[in-house]
Amino acid sequence: MKNTIEAVRIIPFSTELKDYIKILNVEWLQKYFRIEDRDEIVLSNPQEEIIDKGGLIFYATYKDEIVGTVSLLKVSETVYEISKMAVTSTVQGIGIGKFLLEHCFTVAKEINARTLILYSNRSLKSAIHLYRKYCFVEIPLESGVYERADIKMEKVLQ
Repeated sequence: MKNTIEAVRIIPFSTELKDYIKILNVEWLQKYFRIEDRDEIVLSNPQEEIIDKGGLIFYATYKDEIVGTVSLLKVSETVYEISKMAVTSTVQGIGIGKFLLEHCFTVAKEINARTLILYSNRSLKSAIHLYRKYCFVEIPLESGVYERADIKMEKVLQ
């Protein structure tokens, strides 16, 4: 597995790569849930909905293919939401999600974020386990964010 992860690279969003956030997330959403109206808006317009609002998008490459993505959505000057994380099914289970998450921690510190939040679903047991492993704790979930979300978690950065 170590050799596998050594072959993974994280690259930033660019307009030439904008379709990959939608391709990867649509695959993931169709497998586990459904595409909500908000997903369609954000995934079809990542520049306007994420980047132009102060957020960041990253892609994971493996064997010269884009196989994963994650976004940091700006909530406030010090709070960012980890969102739109997806890894294509052909490489799930080899640690790419963990790699993307760790990259978010590094970037969050560089941009002086103090808190990271995320929304998930308890049925995604491996994801919830990963978040808890990285010291995310459950906090109250407000209604109306995502239909699929039944848990909200946060991590306060040091």
